[in-house]
Amino acid sequence: MSRQNYIFTSESVSEGHPDKVCDRISDAVLDALLAEEPEARVACETFATTDRVVIGGEIGLSDQAKLHAYMEGIDGIVRDCIRDIGYEQEKFHHETVEITNLLHEQSAHIAQGVNAADNKDEGAGDQGIMFGYAVNESPEMMPAPILYAHKILKRLAEARKSGEAPVLGPDAKSQLTVRYENGIPVEVTSLVLSTQHLDETMTSDDVREVVTPFIQEVLPEGWLTDATKWWVNPTGKFVIGGPDGDAGLTGRKIIVDTYGGAAPHGGGAFSGKDPTKVDRSAAYAARYLAKNVVAAGLAHRCTIQLSYAIGVSEPLSIYCDTGGTGTVDESLIEAAIPKVMNLTPRGIRTHLGLNKPIYQRTAAYGHFGREPEADGGFSWERTDLAEALAEAL
Repeated sequence: MSRQNYIFTSESVSEGHPDKVCDRISDAVLDALLAEEPEARVACETFATTDRVVIGGEIGLSDQAKLHAYMEGIDGIVRDCIRDIGYEQEKFHHETVEITNLLHEQSAHIAQGVNAADNKDEGAGDQGIMFGYAVNESPEMMPAPILYAHKILKRLAEARKSGEAPVLGPDAKSQLTVRYENGIPVEVTSLVLSTQHLDETMTSDDVREVVTPFIQEVLPEGWLTDATKWWVNPTGKFVIGGPDGDAGLTGRKIIVDTYGGAAPHGGGAFSGKDPTKVDRSAAYAARYLAKNVVAAGLAHRCTIQLSYAIGVSEPLSIYCDTGGTGTVDESLIEAAIPKVMNLTPRGIRTHLGLNKPIYQRTAAYGHFGREPEADGGFSWERTDLAEALAEAL
C-alpha cells in the first residue's frame, strides 16, 4: 500500500525563465519546419545570455531550396518569440539581441537508422527509456503540486500581458509544498514565488500584494490557510531577469516539463525535437497510455515505461506500475497496450497526429495536464483509448 499521508513539493518556471526562453525558440524553429513539411527532421538547441542567442543543431527538409529559404528566416522566429514573451530589457531586447545561427543538415548516419526502407519500417531516432504518469488526484490526472505551480505562473503571465499586473516582468519561478491526507491533496503548507518586477522601488511585500489575488484565484478553495508559509521574492529585488540575469539552455527543465518529481523521468528533454525522436513522442505516448489506464478505472495511479533502440521500430519493452492501486494485474495492462496502440515511432505519430506545428505552445507551463486542442495540440491528453483498453484485457 502506498503512503497516504505526506507532504510533497514541486516547482515550475515561467515562459520568461532563461531556460524556457530557449525551449520556446527551439520549438518555434521546429514548428516552422513542420509547417513547411510534416516529415521535417529537427534537433534544435538554443543558448541565451546577455544580448545574445545562439542556435545550433540539425535540421532536414526533402526540398533543399526550401531549407535554404527557411534558414534566412531564423532571425525573425527568434525575435518573435522574445517579443511575445515580453523582453524589452536594455540587455535582452527582441529588437537588438544578437543572433548566431549554427543549424546544419541532419547526419546521414542518423537518418539511415531512422528512415523507412523497403525492408524495414521507420526506426526510433535514438535509444532510450520514456515514462508516462497519471493520477486521479486532479481532474487533469496530474500531481497537484506541479499542476498548480504551473497554473500560478500561467495566470501571472496572463495578468502581466493583459495589463492587470503590468509591473510584473517575464521571469518567474513558483514552488508549492502540498499536504496529502488519505492520499488526497488538502493544503498548501508552503508557497514560494520569485517574480521579476519592473519597478525598482518595490519590496517583497509590495510584490506579494500584487500577486496574492491571482494566486488565490488559481488554488482550490481552502488550500491556503493561516498556517501557509509564504516566501515571495525572498531575496529582495528581482529587476534584472531572463537571459541577462542568468544564461538559458534548451532542455534543462525536464522535471518542470513533466510531473514535478512525482514520477520517474527517462532523462531526455522534449523541446526542439521532431516527433521521430522517441525522447519526445514516446514520452507523450506513455502519458497518453497512463492517463487512459486511469480514465478506464483500471488504477488510481499509473506509471508506464517504454524503451527503444535506435533504428528499431517496435519498443523493446512495455512496463506498467499502478503502485498498488490497480483493479487488475499490471501484466494484463502491459499485454493490452500493444493491442490498442501501435507504438512504433510512425504509429505514435499517426495515432496522436504529431506531424503538425503544435509544439511552441508546450514550451512553458508543462507538456502534460493541458486541454486537448482542436488543431491537434496536446492530443496525448485525450482519454479516447480508455474503453478500448478495458475491452482488451
